[in-house]
Amino acid sequence: MRKIYHAFCRAEVIICGIGFMFLIFFVFMSAILRFFRLSMSWNIDLALFLLAWTAFLGADIAWRSGQLVGVDLVTRRFPVKVQKVISIAIYLIIMVALVLIVVFGISLAVVERVRTYQSIPIPYSLMTISLVVAALSMIHSTILKIKRCVINFNRKETEGGAA
Repeated sequence: MRKIYHAFCRAEVIICGIGFMFLIFFVFMSAILRFFRLSMSWNIDLALFLLAWTAFLGADIAWRSGQLVGVDLVTRRFPVKVQKVISIAIYLIIMVALVLIVVFGISLAVVERVRTYQSIPIPYSLMTISLVVAALSMIHSTILKIKRCVINFNRKETEGGAA
C-alpha cells in the first residue's frame, strides 16, 4: 500500500509539473497570437482547465510536504504536548472541511456534467472534479499527519507546520 501511495505522490508531482508547463505555454501562445490579432479561444479554456488541476494538485503537494504557511506565534510558547493536542484538533477541523469539499464538490460535478466549455467539447465537471481528487488526497495526507502526531505524542519535538 505504501508503494502505491508513493507512486501516486510521484505521479501527482509529475502531472502537476507538466500541467503547469502547458498552462504557461497556452497562456503565452494566446498572448502572442493576440499580438498578431489572431484569436484562439480554446487556448484560454484549456489554460483554465489546467489551472484548476495544477492549483488543486499543487495545494495537495504543498500540504503533504508541510510547505503551507502556518501561524504559530501563540502556540509555540505552549508545552509540547499542548502543541500536539492543538495540532490534532486543527487537523480534525481541516479533515471536516475537506470532507465537506468532497461532498459538495461531487454534487457540483454532477450538476456541471451537462455544461461544456465555450470552445472545446469537454464537460465542465472534469475541471470541477479536480477539487474532489485533491481533497481526497489531502484527506489521506491529513490522516497520515494525525497518525504521525499521535504516534509521536510523547516525544519532545513538535510536529512541523502543525498549528
